[in-house]
Amino acid sequence: VQLQASGGGLVQAGGSLRLSCAASGRAFSSYNMYWFRQAPGKEREFVAAITWSGSSTMYAYSVKGRFTISRDNAKNTMSLQMTSMKPEETATYYCAADSQWGQWGTGKPRYWGQGTQVTVSS
Repeated sequence: VQLQASGGGLVQAGGSLRLSCAASGRAFSSYNMYWFRQAPGKEREFVAAITWSGSSTMYAYSVKGRFTISRDNAKNTMSLQMTSMKPEETATYYCAADSQWGQWGTGKPRYWGQGTQVTVSS
């Protein structure tokens, strides 16, 4: 599966932004989907995940209650709605896919998109 993230940009602290991930190739609906982010000089970190059916989600503690992950299997897309954003969340955000659930632990889903830059100004 090929993934392309989009929707990044500049947002003020406390603002909102919606990221999208478009998939092509093998059946999107068979993959669990993930969002990770990586800030300059820092390790990549897990943000959110959603099962192939959309029935279950998982969030990093730092974003729980502020970010919402969703997917539309009919449109081969996944989204991340981010609200109440903080300057420390400035990073490149990546979407990823894997047939295995739980890849937030390994940080190594099999398929990755190219990333989209999010900058949160203070």
